[in-house]
Amino acid sequence: MDITGEEIAREAPASLRSTAIRPGPLGLIGEAMRETWSRRRLIRYLVQADLKKKGSDTVLGNIWWILDPLLQMVVYVILVSVIFQRTTPDYPLFIFAAILPWKWFTSSVYDAITSVVGQERLIKQIQFPKIILPTATTVAGIANFAFGMIPLAGLLVLFYADRISPTLVFIPLIAAVQFVFTLAFSFVVAGINVFFRDIANVSRHALRLWFYLSPGLYSAAAIEKLRETNPLIADVMAINPFYTFFESYRNVIYGTPTGDPSMPLWGHLLAWLAGSVILLVLATLLFKRLEPAFAKVL
Repeated sequence: MDITGEEIAREAPASLRSTAIRPGPLGLIGEAMRETWSRRRLIRYLVQADLKKKGSDTVLGNIWWILDPLLQMVVYVILVSVIFQRTTPDYPLFIFAAILPWKWFTSSVYDAITSVVGQERLIKQIQFPKIILPTATTVAGIANFAFGMIPLAGLLVLFYADRISPTLVFIPLIAAVQFVFTLAFSFVVAGINVFFRDIANVSRHALRLWFYLSPGLYSAAAIEKLRETNPLIADVMAINPFYTFFESYRNVIYGTPTGDPSMPLWGHLLAWLAGSVILLVLATLLFKRLEPAFAKVL
């Protein structure tokens, strides 16, 4: 994502902040909140620039945000239904309900990893709040999710009309909890990647393993069955945040195997909302503690 120095300069503080005395944890949190709110116009500009750049990098442009989750769905359907011969009713919709939020999460994380190091020249030249960089990439990732609603609507209307239910209105509430968790995770990887550039390579393998340990290709019932032979692994998989996210999305989009509508995992979602807020506070503190050294390392 390319940013013009002129645009940043207009948002830069009038005077450089002294680094001789660093504020405490509460001061850093307050500072991050003020920086993000006061630079909301710049964040909006960065989001628009990021979406425009991604749309112009390929022939099909933004259409890929619609095609990509559908293509992933086809691959997994062939793998699970044809090769492994697992039978799950309406499996394409079953898997799509997990692919959609996962693509949002991974695209946000990948963009956040390079959000700071990708602006090396700018960071060395201009004093401005660096926390807006991973914030902007995470907000821009919402576009992936929004565009994904188009093929989801197409699947429901054209092939699975019997599974359309009023519970679909809960999708934004589930997405809101996922956004808080994603933002916290983005702050962590964006800050650490400045000092350890291997984060980008490790993340590809870690995220792939994370997906397989989440009930995306399979249902939560498979984890309960695993508990009979490997209770420790099953417990670890159950406390995975995407256990809650996938099952909640699937309940409102797919319902039960028999086609009956179901509700999100409200208790789990509330627990993860509280946990994500705590993670966001800790991630913000970590990022603000590392921020003064960015220009030196880059």
